[in-house]
Amino acid sequence: MRATSLGASHCLVTALSLGGAALGNLFSPLSDATARGAVDAAWDAGIRSFDTAPHYGLGLSERRMGQALRERPRDAYTLSTKVGRILEPRDGGGDDLAAGFAVPATHRRRWDFSADGVRRSIESSLERLGLDRVDIVYLHDPDDHAEQALREAYPALEGLRSEGVVRAIGAGMNRTALLTRFLRETDVDAVLCAGRYSLLDQEAADELLPEAAARGRSVVVGGVFNSGLLADPCPGATYDYAAAPPELVERALRIKAVCAAHGVPLRAAALAFPLRHPAVAGVLVGARSPAEVIDAAAQFETPIPDALWEELGL
Repeated sequence: MRATSLGASHCLVTALSLGGAALGNLFSPLSDATARGAVDAAWDAGIRSFDTAPHYGLGLSERRMGQALRERPRDAYTLSTKVGRILEPRDGGGDDLAAGFAVPATHRRRWDFSADGVRRSIESSLERLGLDRVDIVYLHDPDDHAEQALREAYPALEGLRSEGVVRAIGAGMNRTALLTRFLRETDVDAVLCAGRYSLLDQEAADELLPEAAARGRSVVVGGVFNSGLLADPCPGATYDYAAAPPELVERALRIKAVCAAHGVPLRAAALAFPLRHPAVAGVLVGARSPAEVIDAAAQFETPIPDALWEELGL
């Protein structure tokens, strides 16, 4: 599978990456065997970029991702994780469903974009992963902590990159304005933009993508299905993790009809669209089973005629 360097770094990402939120039991449980099978299926499909975070299942995603990758040649793949939330043990039982994950609430998340928090978070991630290094570290959802993230967390990441501890650094979130600010005010290699450059939402095209292209930085695009609507548009489908408004369902169905007229599945067009922009290095897709990974990889290889984009006005 085609691979591209992130910005000016020598850190490669494949055009299709596996996102690890589902491996943290996003919304509903899955077994260790199923999670392992999803990573194995991604590897068999040629995917060599994998993304996780402490937030996903209170560390469960990192543990599962590390276990699945540990026996692979370390230089053969690129692994990213994130900082900004410290996991602290807690008592009291309960579950983590309020945060979206079907896991016991054994820990609480504490926002921390301090320099010390960055180091502590990476050390804890490495313990959960069972690996000696990660390749990319993103500042995770610094929306309400922008100043501390810029003033403290970013310089800490820059220092770790200069020391060779990590190979590339960036920020990941679903708001384009702050990501654009990171591109303008820092020397990040890449930003991870979720949900804002899809067949339904091209907000990132206004400023974020042109800024990245002008500065020689990379964008990794997540959320290409907008949390489900573009995978299967129907009443009850989700958009940005909430019930999709009827007008958006209708719009997605119209796009699906155009795709069908050109013999292209909607999922294939949704995966292909972001990579048409030169600043986009890769697309990050979540999957919770080997079958979903195999389907995503197959859709990703589907040829898309130019006439389809022309009819959609994209």
